Amino acid sequence: MVAPRKIAFFTLGCKVNQQETAALKKLFQDHGYQIVGFNEPADVYVVNTCTVTHIADRKSRQMLRRATSSNPSAIVAAVGCYCQVAAEEVLAIPGVNIVIGTQDRARLLELVEEVARRKQAGEKYPKISIVRTLEEKPVFEELPLPCSGERSRAFLKIEDGCEQFCSYCIIPYARGKVRSLRPELVKERFQQLLAAGYREVVLTGIHTSAYGKDLPGEIDLVGLLKQLLQLQGEFRIRLSSLEPAEITQELLEVIASSPRVCRHLHLPLQSGDDEILKLMHRPYTTEGYRRLFEKVWEMIPGVAVTTDVMVGFPGETEKHFENTYSFIASLPFRGLHVFKYSPRPGTIAAGLPGQISPEEKEERSRRLRNLAKNLEEEFARRFLGHKLVVLAERRIPEGVGCWEGLSDNYLRVVFSLPLGVPKPQGSFVSVYIRGLRNGRLFGEPVFEEH
Repeated sequence: MVAPRKIAFFTLGCKVNQQETAALKKLFQDHGYQIVGFNEPADVYVVNTCTVTHIADRKSRQMLRRATSSNPSAIVAAVGCYCQVAAEEVLAIPGVNIVIGTQDRARLLELVEEVARRKQAGEKYPKISIVRTLEEKPVFEELPLPCSGERSRAFLKIEDGCEQFCSYCIIPYARGKVRSLRPELVKERFQQLLAAGYREVVLTGIHTSAYGKDLPGEIDLVGLLKQLLQLQGEFRIRLSSLEPAEITQELLEVIASSPRVCRHLHLPLQSGDDEILKLMHRPYTTEGYRRLFEKVWEMIPGVAVTTDVMVGFPGETEKHFENTYSFIASLPFRGLHVFKYSPRPGTIAAGLPGQISPEEKEERSRRLRNLAKNLEEEFARRFLGHKLVVLAERRIPEGVGCWEGLSDNYLRVVFSLPLGVPKPQGSFVSVYIRGLRNGRLFGEPVFEEH
């Protein structure tokens, strides 16, 4: 039997989801499948779902229906978080053949080919669901490492799961308990990425700062960082989102002392009001967050701190929101990810009184997005007249020899190279910053050792 050979993917949600989709793409490419765009004709469609909000649920369903309408004879698979918490709902969508939760995605190829065999044998609507309970301790799901070398930055998933159980969040129910990729495997994969040409590796996870919690007495995130920094090669490490209550003095010292660790910390705030933080079950106060921010700012000059902020949590009054707005405005954040509270079934917050209207959520979100633009510009202006080390990522059509890249402290930088200078893609370039336009810094390369 000839297996289907064209496969299309659509990913919703976080960076972890994106990394997992990249791994699945490699799995199929290694077995002869051709990756095509989701809007193109394909034999197989895969939607990596998200359930962080009701909008993510709805978009997951929409993309599955789009796949089935694009090619009614195609095999359609749904994987990921939404499948984990609503498997029957997903499987009931007409045309969906395969549903896999957050633990068995490595079996997707096997299941696609099983469905293909069953269809060839005359079965009209074969359906397979593999969604295991998360009550028992799951193991770290090892998927293929995508390392094509086509880009300069790679994501390396080192952890999965979360045990925080914030009152608004469904992710612990979708991802299960914390489990870590063993340090020797992290190092092995890290070196494979470097060998493939990547120069920045983002260590990512659902609860990255909990790395090693399930390996008691063996290692934690700081220990892992120290091991990776001993490796040879020209590279830098970026850390994905870290919980504020888990930032230690030792971690800050490692970041501050090594130019190979990016000066960028994403520290989710969620609210700038202590009453709301308590209702959210967030394990810190605004004063504690401020002290941490000030320590980070003092120990790591030029550091970019980005954050997540939720608006419209149940019971959030205008006064609560104003406290959040004022708190954020008082600190030099590099950027904000603003999102609206969405009731998630089974969470504590879904049953709280004082649900906020969609219109009020939108207005508060708009105000914070405007504040974010001002904060981003203020942060970027600090680096006018300074040098930044930029990872060159792509050539852009804004002038002869024009390139764009990302600094270690999360700033977009555009620079021009003189004629005859080799292409810098995937290399580090020292850039003297001269201007700021439309959220991007502009400068000229400085040819010296860095």
